[in-house]
Amino acid sequence: MLLGLAAVLVAYVAVTFVQVWMASRSDGAQSADAIVVLGAAQYDCRPSPVLAQRLDHAHELWQDDVAGTIVVTGGKQASDRCTEAESSANYLRAEGVPDEDLLLEVQGRNSWESLAATGHILREHDLTRVVLVTDGYHALRVQAIAEQIGLDASVSPSHRGGSLPDLIKETGAVALGRLVGFDRMVDIDDEVEEQLDETISTDQPSDVRSGDGSG
Repeated sequence: MLLGLAAVLVAYVAVTFVQVWMASRSDGAQSADAIVVLGAAQYDCRPSPVLAQRLDHAHELWQDDVAGTIVVTGGKQASDRCTEAESSANYLRAEGVPDEDLLLEVQGRNSWESLAATGHILREHDLTRVVLVTDGYHALRVQAIAEQIGLDASVSPSHRGGSLPDLIKETGAVALGRLVGFDRMVDIDDEVEEQLDETISTDQPSDVRSGDGSG
């Protein structure tokens, strides 16, 4: 009996890993009402390289008329001057995106909170179909969260694929989230994304590191 359950668990995790890997390499960009950029760490109001890459990709989608509105997401820690969303909005303004094409979600600490809050913002503006922008390894989880909160969403990764450690962490998060519900995984969601942002921050000088990385 135990061996059978163990075999089922191993098969479930293995299938989930393959799905995470496949989603990380797929681009679901299509015509939508809004482009939603998942937050990542910012350093003293400047997007981290990972967040900048997501914003650049969202900017390209906006220029290609995939959608006319960009929603930037992410809150901040108590010591931060800017939220991730504010840092992102300033970055996009500098790239030529006008204020009327930007919406900000400034409270989320993780993917679930950011997407749940974004859902309310989208409904207030009668926006229904969205393209989510995040890293490839993160694609399957944000797609699953979007489905759980009732968003009509596809994912267009800013960077396809991902390192093996990132894919393994995401496999665990997706496998557990599917079983217990992603809304019940907020603390685990925080931990996974903080670990990923710690990896990002090792490439930054110590005097500019800041940000909560709601990824």
